Amino acid sequence: MERTLIGELGSHIGETVSISGWVDVRRDQGKMVFFDFRDRSGFVQAICLPNRPEAIAEGKKLRAEYVVRVEGIINKRPEKNVQADKQNGDIELEIKNIEILNPSDAMPFDISDDTSGIDESVRAEYRYLDLRSKRMQKNMRVRSEFVRRCREFLFANDFTEIETPLLTESTPEGSRDFVVPSRLHPGKFYALPQAPQQYKQLLMTAGFERYFQMARAIRDEDLRADRGFEHTQVDIEMSFVEMNDVMNLVEQMITTTVEAMGHTIKEKPFPRISYKDAMEKYGADKFDLRTSEEKEKNILAYAWVVNFPFFEKTKEGEWTFTHNPFSMPIPEHLDWLMKSENIGDILTTQYDLVCNGFESGGGSIRGNKPEILEAVYKVMGFSKEELEERVGHMLKAFRYGTPPHGGIALGVERNIMNLTGETMLREVQAFPMTRGGQTAVMKAPKSLSQKQLDELHLSINADDATKN
Repeated sequence: MERTLIGELGSHIGETVSISGWVDVRRDQGKMVFFDFRDRSGFVQAICLPNRPEAIAEGKKLRAEYVVRVEGIINKRPEKNVQADKQNGDIELEIKNIEILNPSDAMPFDISDDTSGIDESVRAEYRYLDLRSKRMQKNMRVRSEFVRRCREFLFANDFTEIETPLLTESTPEGSRDFVVPSRLHPGKFYALPQAPQQYKQLLMTAGFERYFQMARAIRDEDLRADRGFEHTQVDIEMSFVEMNDVMNLVEQMITTTVEAMGHTIKEKPFPRISYKDAMEKYGADKFDLRTSEEKEKNILAYAWVVNFPFFEKTKEGEWTFTHNPFSMPIPEHLDWLMKSENIGDILTTQYDLVCNGFESGGGSIRGNKPEILEAVYKVMGFSKEELEERVGHMLKAFRYGTPPHGGIALGVERNIMNLTGETMLREVQAFPMTRGGQTAVMKAPKSLSQKQLDELHLSINADDATKN
């Protein structure tokens, strides 16, 4: 018999159906046994009646989280037993036959309730069970819907989805790189991308004009509640645009997406505030504009922060960029950049999207001419040789008619945290890192075999090997 999803049972009253899923709850009352079964579409109550002894006998074998196939009749509940506030609260499955597809050991923790209080290491070890809990199922589905709606919006606005490489060149421009040793090129390394920044600009040179991807970004940075080694971003780049063009499109995408998901936005259009004013008023460039009442209702308070300083001093007293070196200064400060004048006063075309106290995205209009990129690196003290080694490929590309362009990257996890009310990044990722930087379920990082080390032309310092 063809499987029927539990969420569709209401349209099969009086019919014999077959469902497949998990035992959520078993209540043995001697002559009768009650169950709650679940699948991806929801829950239903079922009952083994005394007139079916074989079903009763099989039902008594079941335990929570057994995987089963159940055949039965969909009956309407008597009026007095209807639970109007529950899914399928007006029907009941009268069990005819039960087939155990796979039993389950006793669960290491209770997944019927919120699992956030369970020890992190235990949740990570059994993440595939943690993900069965109602809250985690909801979070993953919210994430999926957000990504789907963003993707649909971008396709509807003539964007092309293009993947960029995961094995690339190490060009440290922000956080530390994760590096990958090359077997074919002894002593040389690839880097995992901190962002597709340079590739998406090269795609503008390639003439695609409107690009996006759901990009993986991998950064060896200090871990905290809203930051991990890995994250996903809605990565967007557009040609022949100015700041307002990018900001207006992103604002439309976010508004269309989150309102379709049932959320309320505090203010439209999104307020725009300068970096200077944000620091003076809120003491930070990310802030929460909601009242206490709006926080309880999980209202979304978006705002743009603009007019960031292009450069800042390092601890050593040298100039470095505040966001990335590929940004364009605001038009009235371009001459300062080209002449290396008033460095601390140069403002960039950077725009950050903040929501409910989190930075939700950031981007800029990019420098599209080699002399602009050269001027940025000159401010930071790079020689011509160092510049060529670092970004020579970009300088070459910009000599072949690269159009003016700009874009943004929106952190998927940060946005899902706002939509779900979660405060930890790992609560909106399927298999997140622990706070100690260990993988969920699998046991990385761990040592390689000597054979693997030899193939990669690597040796391990004996002192380092004994530290862990």
